[in-house]
Amino acid sequence: MHTVTLKIEGMKCDGCATAVRSALEGVEGVSAVDVSLPDGSASVQLEPSVDRSVLVDVIAEAGYQAV
Repeated sequence: MHTVTLKIEGMKCDGCATAVRSALEGVEGVSAVDVSLPDGSASVQLEPSVDRSVLVDVIAEAGYQAV
């Protein structure tokens, strides 16, 4: 397992944080997600085989942008 931290643009409320968390938790190989609303970030524990671009894509599908 390793951890990736992503900065999330557009995440402004608890509902936004929940949407981002749910999207990331739905990725196969992700074992834990910690979303920090004040920091506008998400810390994701995942298998090394999971490509970072998959995380960026699911965040975009949820309506946010990972930078």
